[in-house]
Amino acid sequence: MSVHLLMSAGRGPRECAWALARLLCRLEADAARQGLTTRRVQTVPGDRPDTYRSALVRVSGADAEAFAASWTGTLCWQAPSPYRASTGRKNWYVVSRPCRTDVPATAFAEADVEIVGCRTGGPGGQHRNKASTAVRAVHRPSGIVVVVDTERQFSLNRRIAVQLLRQRIERGDEAARRAVTRDQWRIHDELVRGDPTRVERPRPAAGDGTPRQRTHQRRRPGPR
Repeated sequence: MSVHLLMSAGRGPRECAWALARLLCRLEADAARQGLTTRRVQTVPGDRPDTYRSALVRVSGADAEAFAASWTGTLCWQAPSPYRASTGRKNWYVVSRPCRTDVPATAFAEADVEIVGCRTGGPGGQHRNKASTAVRAVHRPSGIVVVVDTERQFSLNRRIAVQLLRQRIERGDEAARRAVTRDQWRIHDELVRGDPTRVERPRPAAGDGTPRQRTHQRRRPGPR
């Protein structure tokens, strides 16, 4: 099983991009301790070295879903700013959400298309009214249906119907891919500062985001 997590600094200051890089290292170390594997699918660097505005990470393993849930929500990296010594703020927030990454293309084969001859009303002359030249085509896997009666020959209507089905399936796949992209961009605007689901801190000596540090997770309310 695998889960993709999108981590984003949203519209936060550069410290949030700095915090994201350290939270990402912490997530990877936490996953390794639990026997899970991680892969950085995509990262968008910040304007300072060793910072990320966003990171898409794939978590794989038997407990990947439960692990991803423990790293979902508003994450907080608690440490002084490395860029502004004058600021007293120490909490830098990042949002992390599971997300879809791709949409498999719908396989299209003419063998999956059911063709039925039919008659349609309206103008068209005696030939159209008496002969079953119109075509009703159904793509069985998707359930898409088209009816074509523009030509007076059954074979031509059949060919047009198959083309229309192929085009509609391709458009549906493209719309699904755009929806995945919109969902990912929406995550960047979901960052809520405060009330984090998880708080991480650097080691007092190193401050490099490595593990073996105190981690605070907000307890979710259980059943009463």
